[in-house]
Amino acid sequence: MERAFLVGAPRKGTADATKVDEHLDELRRLADTAGAEVVGRTYQRLEAPTPNLYLGQGKAEELKGILQEAGSTLVLFDEPLSPVQGSNLEKTLAVRVMDRTEVILDIFATRARSAEAKMQVELAQLEYLLPRLTRMWTHLSRIRGGIGLRGPGETQLETDRRAIRRKISILKKRLEDVADHRANQRRGRRDLPSAALVGYTNAGKSSLLRALSGDDIFVEDRLFATLDTLTREVDVGGGYRFRLTDTVGFIRKLPHHLVASFRATLEEARAADLLLHVIDASHPGWEEQVDVVETVLDEMGLYERGSGERGAVPTDRKRTVHVFNKADLLPDPAEFLARVRERYPHAVLASSIPHSAFRTPHLGGVEGLRSTLRTSAQALRPVARIRIPVENGKLLAALHRDSEVLAESQMDGVVEVTARVEAWLLGKLRREGVSVEIGS
Repeated sequence: MERAFLVGAPRKGTADATKVDEHLDELRRLADTAGAEVVGRTYQRLEAPTPNLYLGQGKAEELKGILQEAGSTLVLFDEPLSPVQGSNLEKTLAVRVMDRTEVILDIFATRARSAEAKMQVELAQLEYLLPRLTRMWTHLSRIRGGIGLRGPGETQLETDRRAIRRKISILKKRLEDVADHRANQRRGRRDLPSAALVGYTNAGKSSLLRALSGDDIFVEDRLFATLDTLTREVDVGGGYRFRLTDTVGFIRKLPHHLVASFRATLEEARAADLLLHVIDASHPGWEEQVDVVETVLDEMGLYERGSGERGAVPTDRKRTVHVFNKADLLPDPAEFLARVRERYPHAVLASSIPHSAFRTPHLGGVEGLRSTLRTSAQALRPVARIRIPVENGKLLAALHRDSEVLAESQMDGVVEVTARVEAWLLGKLRREGVSVEIGS
């Protein structure tokens, strides 16, 4: 097992000591998930990273001695390193050096299960590797020119670059095909309202899906336990069902190319009627985690952040319900809910702990979330009484095909249909001059 030493290098004025510790704690959890044993940590506040080592020269020399005493075989940086910084640090410290992005990519590579997830991870790895190929070829720098020896390293380097660019192009095309296939699958599914579970990694999205559906879904108290999307139909009561999809979690400083690689998977969130933003209510830095997720959703075009100071309520492009999970770990759930509803008026408290076992039953379990989904289903597909002339068979067929018919009767040449109907179909019926009455 690798013996990892953690290094943080925050900019001066960007984070207090508590925040730095939280960030290094998260890096420790990443190291644990990757299978490394953490033997120590340190950090240095910088005005700006140095071009050669990121750290100052004195700090790098001091760190080398600390690593030797700790018996460390690996250094993990919480900040992104350029190819030059990574190479120079390995030479100075005489151990392998990885930045946060490399650790995340390594975790993704070991946790990918489906062919799609493996392609997404491989694409992200290749895009990360491409600008760093020179670092891999430094051992060829000793070769000098001469007959038969002119530039073999550079030639091989360019050959590798072309091969990687070609592979990246192939993977992007395959993932586009996957996205098209998913779109076709969605069109072929039974017509139900849908929601995507999004949120910070380890916020408990999979646990909530398991609690709502009753299915045996893999859950682990580690970062990035879920990489593949998983969809289940859930009974939310009142005769309504919801289609819920679990998605990959986000994390602070998530590499942009990694987000881009997982766009095919995250299309499920784009296609959903509703986003369930799952938040670990027990985490001391949950507000920062919310900001991270909202930023990524904004980059995907799913969420438009509000202007103004931090903490302002954002404006949704897609309706979002903020689900504060792990409520069983809160000292005073009622007080917490009252506080967060000042910012998120429709916030819901939830816990994967069974409803009956929670010390404040009306605030625990998933019944509050189930009720919210039921209300959303009623809004997305209201029950309507529709009167169609019996001779208009085409419109009747469309109503049976595109809605959930609950009852039907015929009188005086008019068919009265009671059905759950989506808003777009209600609009179409009204444009056709059909009598539509919304009711329970």
